[in-house]
Amino acid sequence: MDFVDLKFQPSETDLICTFYVEPDGISLKEAAGGVAAESSVGTWTELTTVKPYVERLAARVFSIEGNTAKIAYPIELFEAGNMPNILSSVAGNVFGLRALKNLRLLDIALPSKLVKGFRGPRFGIAGIRKLLNVPERPLVGTIIKPKLGLKTVDHAKVAYDAWAGGCDIVKDDEKQSSQTFNPFEERVVKTLESRDKAESETGERKVYMVNVTAETETMLKRAEFVLAHGGEYVMVDILTCGFSALQTLRDKNYKLVIHAHRAGHAAFTKNPKHGIAMRPIVRVARIIGVDQLHVGTVVGKMFET
Repeated sequence: MDFVDLKFQPSETDLICTFYVEPDGISLKEAAGGVAAESSVGTWTELTTVKPYVERLAARVFSIEGNTAKIAYPIELFEAGNMPNILSSVAGNVFGLRALKNLRLLDIALPSKLVKGFRGPRFGIAGIRKLLNVPERPLVGTIIKPKLGLKTVDHAKVAYDAWAGGCDIVKDDEKQSSQTFNPFEERVVKTLESRDKAESETGERKVYMVNVTAETETMLKRAEFVLAHGGEYVMVDILTCGFSALQTLRDKNYKLVIHAHRAGHAAFTKNPKHGIAMRPIVRVARIIGVDQLHVGTVVGKMFET
């Protein structure tokens, strides 16, 4: 079965992936074909069980420019509404192929028919601006510091001072959960009281991004608690809790803005030749339904700044 056809024209229903491919002892064409095979209906050796109807499901390498290869996947390979299935296919075993020195997923484009299997953002940029009544200027936010260790009363005081000083948004750190020194429910109640006080004094809308990241059932209960106490925002560490948990939260369709934190992304994104670039991570998160994504600072300690 041939997985490389540089004359192939992808269909509008095909899923398209762009890879950086660096072979180890084989040609680039052979390496790209190996990626297409492993991520669709092929394997490392010839098979005697392949039927003619299986061949039409093969992924096709349709473009090779330098070390960049584009692969088209028939939509029939994927289950609608199942992001783990999609990613296990196109971003699964392929990274461990012996014949590759490096492989990096640079981009992913899902056809509209697959995208429709996911809710997408409830609010988006326009909805967030409407919520905060800030139609044009940049939104101003901060993260509680120190990132961990403050007791609840001090956490709420830092939040109040930030809001009173002009911030629109105050956010939990990605590691803030329900530690004994700052339990989740107590923190939500006290910090939202600080928000209400700041709103009353300034006449401005303020929001608190509560980190609800946890085991999925616990995360849902925390989101419901935030909603029940007048909160309008939740934050999820999308990579550490997983895309399935994120999808479960979004499918509840709570009236809550979902802020996605990228904790752990550098394990995938830091090596410029191997892993998964930020673009496909962002696309997947947006399709599932996050309203906004944490992207780090313009200057600072992280490698991309």
